[in-house]
Amino acid sequence: MHCPMCSGSETKVVDSRMATDGTLIRRRRSCDACEHRFSTVEEVELLDLCVVKRDGSRQAYSRGKIEEGLRRALYKRNTEESDFRSLMYGIEREIQKESGEEITTVRLGEIVLRCLRDFDQVAYIRFASVYRSFSDVESFTKELEGLV
Repeated sequence: MHCPMCSGSETKVVDSRMATDGTLIRRRRSCDACEHRFSTVEEVELLDLCVVKRDGSRQAYSRGKIEEGLRRALYKRNTEESDFRSLMYGIEREIQKESGEEITTVRLGEIVLRCLRDFDQVAYIRFASVYRSFSDVESFTKELEGLV
């Protein structure tokens, strides 16, 4: 880790604390050269996971795509950033539990829907309406009835 002040490459960890939701660790660091103190954040990252799309093509897992879909579904909903991070962490934990090296977009979407359903029902319906491509009001109503 390079120092943001002097770009020195020798830094040491002075203190480590887990965030309240348990999804990341904050580390307080000190530069050996200029003694500047700064903080870093460490979190689990899914690596080497391949997503198999409906057409059979494969693509590397992208956390950003899931985040973008969730942020759209949660638009104008009263959601704290820490709660959002916990939701993402829970989704990624479920992905890790259920997949090996590959996961289908169908399975990925079902995991997101399951976690979102418990998190915010309005966001769940928003996400489901795009993910499931409701063709008519009947299918939309059926999904709503499933929530009630």
